[in-house]
Amino acid sequence: MKRHKAGEIVAKLRRVEGLAAAGRRISECVREIGVTEVTYYRWRNRYGGLEGDLAEHLTELEDEIAQLRRAVSDLTLDKLILLETTTGLLSPELRAAYVLRAKAIFGISERRACQAIGQHRSTHRKVRARLSREAPMVDQTHSASVRSF
Repeated sequence: MKRHKAGEIVAKLRRVEGLAAAGRRISECVREIGVTEVTYYRWRNRYGGLEGDLAEHLTELEDEIAQLRRAVSDLTLDKLILLETTTGLLSPELRAAYVLRAKAIFGISERRACQAIGQHRSTHRKVRARLSREAPMVDQTHSASVRSF
């Protein structure tokens, strides 16, 4: 599949217009420039009245808009994550809990959640490991106190 630059597209559109003005059918003209009729009509709708420089500028602007939309969606997601957490000082244990909650609610990676909340990933893992080691001790202590009664 060949990608045509905006200037080439405008030149090919002008060539087809010139050939069609000479009395040839559009289908013949399109075959001569090496594209399908569908591609020709799509190009004509998009670049029909533009000059080469304007067409290139249009594609650059469309690429920039796509980048900005991605940036806005990333920032919106960060804002939602931060709104979900509190704005005060949080202990590493609470941040670890918020990281897990953000992962579950928003379906994002651990890296992304830690970055948004401000928790370093290694700290997050250490806190999780410490909590998992302490959890069995609490269960054993609880079960021993229940047996003694």
